[in-house]
Amino acid sequence: MSGDLSELEARTTKKVFWRIIPLCFVLYVISYIDRTSISYAALQMTEDMGLTSKVFGFATGVFFLGYFLFEVPSNIALVRLGSRIWLTVLLLTWGTVNVLTGFVQERWQLHTLRFLLGMTEAGFFPGLIIYVTYWFRAKGQATTIAILVAAIPVSSLIGAPLSTFIMEQMDHVAGMRGWRWMFVMEGLPAVLGGFACWFLLTDRPSKAKWLKPEERDWLEGEIAAERTGQTQVKSLNTLKAITDPGVLYLSIVFFIYQCGSFGVTYWMPQLIKSLAGQLSTSQIGLVAMIPYAAATAAMVFWSKRSDRKGERKMHAALPVLLSAVALGLAPLVPGAVWGVGFISLSMAGLYAFRGPFWSMPSLFLTRSAAAISIAAINSVGNLGGFVGPYAIGAINDKTGDPMVALFLLSALLAVAFVMIALARLPGRVATAT
Repeated sequence: MSGDLSELEARTTKKVFWRIIPLCFVLYVISYIDRTSISYAALQMTEDMGLTSKVFGFATGVFFLGYFLFEVPSNIALVRLGSRIWLTVLLLTWGTVNVLTGFVQERWQLHTLRFLLGMTEAGFFPGLIIYVTYWFRAKGQATTIAILVAAIPVSSLIGAPLSTFIMEQMDHVAGMRGWRWMFVMEGLPAVLGGFACWFLLTDRPSKAKWLKPEERDWLEGEIAAERTGQTQVKSLNTLKAITDPGVLYLSIVFFIYQCGSFGVTYWMPQLIKSLAGQLSTSQIGLVAMIPYAAATAAMVFWSKRSDRKGERKMHAALPVLLSAVALGLAPLVPGAVWGVGFISLSMAGLYAFRGPFWSMPSLFLTRSAAAISIAAINSVGNLGGFVGPYAIGAINDKTGDPMVALFLLSALLAVAFVMIALARLPGRVATAT
């Protein structure tokens, strides 16, 4: 009997993984390329449009104001309408917005479209996270989430050379600058992804015709039993799910973390240019792949370790400490190689944090409460995506060196480490009884 059960578990888990994760991974890669491609566009766009560092920092950051305002409403819509419908809507709309960004002429148009991009992408990532909880048991969620979140560094591994290649090769084709072609060409895959969501996604295991009845019953039963066995789990309404002390605490942690994370992400090309001197646009794109390759490997390894140990809190805290130390040392070391090396270490820490961190809300909240709470944490936290890039832009305008701002980001990440380490939250995976 146990042999039959093990075979059923292995078969069902494998089917679910290969049906769900590859598509979600590709869609998240598209999402991150669309939101961060402006960092490479800046290599041409800032001069073409006469943007100061401060104005460019605002253009990158205003994305997160739209994200903040619409993320929780977006996730409420996802819970009510279902993942398939709502994720389709989000992809179609943000793809269209990104294409239109290629035709901006004035600063206000750029700022407006960046705000709309944030608004239309809001809810996508927390929607994916809660979608994972419908299909995967808690003991494997950190690794599954890490595989999804690995789309972030992978998007840069793809997006850095792709964006800079388009900018160089398409420059002045049909009278358009390369950065304009980049927005147009990179926005279209999101539109195609919307149609893929509609035809390929399934909302819940109970609706999965591609699973056999015994596979559906086993998976639904396992997830239900797991939730029943979590004695510390709280069931909250929408308002309480947002204002729960644990949720507010994690929101502040994620806000501080995002100040550092997006501060580095959006200024990466210009940090590399500052470190390495006269590199071509394509060469900057190639060098930018190095930190993201390190981040991808670290994320997958560390999240698997978190699942194996059944521990979340310190697995989220220690990578942030590593990143804080690395960012603090990056401006001090001589030579481009050491500088890029420490930035790579910082990115490894920043991304290793994510899998264990996003597994924490489901340790003390029910699935429906976690859906809203994850959106709230991500929403408040992503305001750091406004503060970090804007602060680097302001410091760069005053000092002429974006590397100086890394000291501020290092200090913020050190605070995030202390907060996670002192958090009074469940640190271990609750198991079914």
